[in-house]
Amino acid sequence: MKLLYYSPASYGGIADYAHEQANALVSLGVDVTFLCTPNYPIGRGKKYKMMPILQDLTPNQTFPHKALKAIHYIATMLTNFSKLANFIEANHFQYVLLGSYVEYFAPIWSGSLKKLAKKGVIFGAIVHDPVRDFVVGPHWWHRWSIACGYSFLREAFVHETIELDTVWSMPQLRTTVIPYGIHQFPSANKSRKEIRTSLNLPLDAKVMLSFGYIRNNKNLDLVIRAMVNFPQVYLIVAGQEQSSSQRPIAFYQDLAQTLGVGDRCRWEVRFIPEAEVGNLFIAADIIVLTYSYTFRSASSALSTAANYRKICIASAGEGSLRSVIQKYELGIWVEPDDLVSLVKGIQIWLNSPPQPNWEKYIAVNSWLINAQSVMNCFKYV
Repeated sequence: MKLLYYSPASYGGIADYAHEQANALVSLGVDVTFLCTPNYPIGRGKKYKMMPILQDLTPNQTFPHKALKAIHYIATMLTNFSKLANFIEANHFQYVLLGSYVEYFAPIWSGSLKKLAKKGVIFGAIVHDPVRDFVVGPHWWHRWSIACGYSFLREAFVHETIELDTVWSMPQLRTTVIPYGIHQFPSANKSRKEIRTSLNLPLDAKVMLSFGYIRNNKNLDLVIRAMVNFPQVYLIVAGQEQSSSQRPIAFYQDLAQTLGVGDRCRWEVRFIPEAEVGNLFIAADIIVLTYSYTFRSASSALSTAANYRKICIASAGEGSLRSVIQKYELGIWVEPDDLVSLVKGIQIWLNSPPQPNWEKYIAVNSWLINAQSVMNCFKYV
């Protein structure tokens, strides 16, 4: 079986997911060609064939106006989908998997893919965020875009049972639940003592870790406010600022200083190389996944935490994250956007932390099971 995998994300959870899934597909005998950007990481044990012909959606330069940044994003997206359509035709691919469903400006770019679907090309997509409530432009345009984004797909892969809101009737579209595998990052290359010493953390401190892009919906401000109640608790924030539309890291640093907990916060505001990920997780005692109620998808950070057997304190809307944490007791669930609930959750962690069923969770959430489900769906006609 020959498969084209479309992955315009260079970094972050979606890019890590695409890498693991593509490798698992190759392990099952699938011939995977991987369309990506020149910035996509190498040297991570890939088994697939990389074709770095896409353009990065994140601009290298800083634009003086938001309008110019938006124009760059739109132009890049349209160019990438055009390259995808041309590559499918030139290389006669019958099976195509999009690493992430996207609807932005789909009325403009979906036409060429719909034509290919009518010619027999089978498209699938990983729907990481099944609830598409982030509105770009007028509401009618947003709804039309969602429908166009699904219009050419035959397979939609989700991580939680859900009836997708496709706007229009899509009789050709089948939805399949697949597991979110465990991200395989390198082991720590330093001892816990060495790492904590380098971060100026007391060896006996209770340490929380917030890992990944710094976004408003992670509720870091609530975590910092909760720390006021626990003088023995420290926080590591490790990751990049996501975009200018989000609160800057200075907002959280100023808040921590104002509340008197700044000396217990460690700020690693940068891209974290794979070789350093293990060190940060080993240094921590618990992973902070305190998403707002608008977050209803799976979490890459949870998958990474499972790799290092670290419990979490978590919140979100209804979805995959809540289901797996509660089913396998991977951490402490608190109400989203609720400081009182978060404080109670931290107190539970300090007094009687949960005992996760790591073995069962890892056995069920396998990349091979994920890839086998995808392959079976594509082969089904």
